[in-house]
Amino acid sequence: MEKSRPKVILSAAMTLDGKIATKTGDSKLSSIQDKVRIHKLRSKVDAILVGSNTIKRDDPLLTVRHTKGKNPLRIILDSKANIDQKSQIIKTCKKIPTIIAVSKKASKKNIDKLKKYPLEIIITGNKLVNIKNLLRILSKKKIKTLLVEGGGTVNWEFVKQGLVDEIIITITPYLIGGKNAITLVEGEGFSLIQKATKLKLKKTCRLGNEIVLHYY
Repeated sequence: MEKSRPKVILSAAMTLDGKIATKTGDSKLSSIQDKVRIHKLRSKVDAILVGSNTIKRDDPLLTVRHTKGKNPLRIILDSKANIDQKSQIIKTCKKIPTIIAVSKKASKKNIDKLKKYPLEIIITGNKLVNIKNLLRILSKKKIKTLLVEGGGTVNWEFVKQGLVDEIIITITPYLIGGKNAITLVEGEGFSLIQKATKLKLKKTCRLGNEIVLHYY
């Protein structure tokens, strides 16, 4: 891991067939036991990151609720800066530190809208957010641990660029199928197994009817 960036932990719950949401975007997979585990993990990291598609689909708070602990800094990858002004992220940014990372492709109109709110805007990258540069900026802000909660497109960008240090995945007892259902890692994918990211299993944990896999 480069010292110039935070430690990156990729976290997700997925079905036995590798989906993190159905074809309609339903992603309510975790049991209450797993939600408690996830929120404990959130309370131990400095920041949490998701992409704009996750905001559109789930409208999450990205806070610590099912356990005691501090809320992490929230970071949204939103290249075009078109996050819904009515989203929970925007509504709560006065209380919870929030960064919207955008690219140079974001319109002045959209950025000006965001400037009305008490949040930080980081502009990096031409058409898409430059993740490596964003991580360097976060490191300078003393962010040492970053929890990435996807979705699939964001997960692919971190995996493709070799920016993931740990992966914690909950296998949930569902088979949902569907070629249009979102998988854990989307994107173009690797062409050969030898080019793929190879992981080392650290530990496994059974939570009722679920299995949590912890890889390095």
